[in-house]
Amino acid sequence: MGLRWALPINHAVVMLLSTAFLCGCAVGPDFKRPEPPSAKGYSPDPIAGKTTSFPVRDGRAQHFDPEKDVPFDWWSLFKSPQINSLIDKAFKSNPTIDSAQAALKAAQENVIAQEGFFYPTIGFAYSPSRNKLAGNMGGNSPGVQGNGTVIQTYSNPPPGSPPYNAPVYYNFHTAQLTVGFTPDVFGLNKRQTESLQAQAEAQRFQLEATYVTLASNVVAAALQEASLRSQIDAVRKMISINEDLLKILQGQFKYGFVTGIDVAVQESSLAQAKQALVPLEKQLEQTRDLIRALVGNPPNEDVSETFDLASIHLPQELPLSLPSRLVEQRPDVRMAEAELHSAAAQVGVAVASRLPQFDITGMIGGMASVPSQMFRSGGGFFNLIGNVGQTIFDGGTLSARERAADQNLIQAQGQYRGTVITALQNVADTLHAIKSDADALKFSAENEQSAQKALDITRKQYEAGYVSYQVLLAADLNEQQAIIGLAQAQVARLGDTAALYQALGGGWWNRHDDTKGMAAR
Repeated sequence: MGLRWALPINHAVVMLLSTAFLCGCAVGPDFKRPEPPSAKGYSPDPIAGKTTSFPVRDGRAQHFDPEKDVPFDWWSLFKSPQINSLIDKAFKSNPTIDSAQAALKAAQENVIAQEGFFYPTIGFAYSPSRNKLAGNMGGNSPGVQGNGTVIQTYSNPPPGSPPYNAPVYYNFHTAQLTVGFTPDVFGLNKRQTESLQAQAEAQRFQLEATYVTLASNVVAAALQEASLRSQIDAVRKMISINEDLLKILQGQFKYGFVTGIDVAVQESSLAQAKQALVPLEKQLEQTRDLIRALVGNPPNEDVSETFDLASIHLPQELPLSLPSRLVEQRPDVRMAEAELHSAAAQVGVAVASRLPQFDITGMIGGMASVPSQMFRSGGGFFNLIGNVGQTIFDGGTLSARERAADQNLIQAQGQYRGTVITALQNVADTLHAIKSDADALKFSAENEQSAQKALDITRKQYEAGYVSYQVLLAADLNEQQAIIGLAQAQVARLGDTAALYQALGGGWWNRHDDTKGMAAR
């Protein structure tokens, strides 16, 4: 249902200005940022300020500092030029960055598009036409002169004149300027713009999360490669040792010093060692495939960076943001907050949609048979129309949409709380993992040192003739097994340290001036 009226121009201007003052009103809930979590830590019992230590590579204690901030380039703390180089390449060429940047720009453009409804819409139209009237209409018919002016001719000419029954042609021109304005009386457009702005904010944090996740994935892949190379070296040495043992047993069997079962058992041990090498080599190739993909390369374009444990160092001083700061730092929490804001604004959109809608349209123009006469006396025209529309019956559509918006807001509130809890759990899990990693590294290092000590003693015994070469090779096998365990413990500690930087938000808020353009590229 709509009500329309035409008013004198001075009254219409007064109405337009009066309505504009009402545009500050916006129905629906005003968004308020959720309160930060009241938790003071990440465990019922206070977490120790440092981990255990052991005199071995990457075995020094790590200290947690609540006052320490997360740097943007946290990966540089591992002191690996190869990791730094690879992350630079990934930031420049990984397609997920381009996708996230495009999504952000699209969301920002949607905001600009919606803000356009705050302003009048101005349009211009010009309609020239060439017209023909039939010549047998009877009575007076319009005609045209050479300049296009409409004149009158007669289908019943005066006595003595020849009959006139020819068709009549004439030109006609219309030009008009139209101005339309929809006052945002109840804030429907304001709330819709607010919702889109919140969605753009969510996309901004999605981009930040993409950078953090990509850097974390590169570090994880580098550590995986370093671990696999260490394990492969150890397994290859084990294969070589087993081959030497098999040769010795085969020689002893030839002279009857051992039985066939002894040879068969050693052949099985050699086959098992070779079998253990196959999945490690497969994982290494797949990890290299992953690294190439992370920097945006196809599988046939390799990267020059390779990784080993000796080139990656464990950071000693670790940040530990309080839960109240964590919700400011985590991109996923900030995204959930922005989505909550958008849902709150959509409630206002649904409420305003049920209220009267206003619009004002003004037109001014001219019409004539020739363009030069359109705006002369008698050729000009204008009108100003106001419209008020109110839905009376819609089968419950608008009220159902408002109830749906209320439920969407409740859903967004639950999702936000769930995201906060998950973020806190993520940090707590990582802290417990780092503590356990330090203990596991200590025990692995003790095992490796014991195996190395046993190997040294056995070697001296072998050189003195007290034990056979087989015993020496067996001690060497134990040492290689211990080396594999130690390498796995070192990588676990390095990996969980990187996971802590990610869990604390990744330091995106500390981006330097020379890298701030990355999120806006």
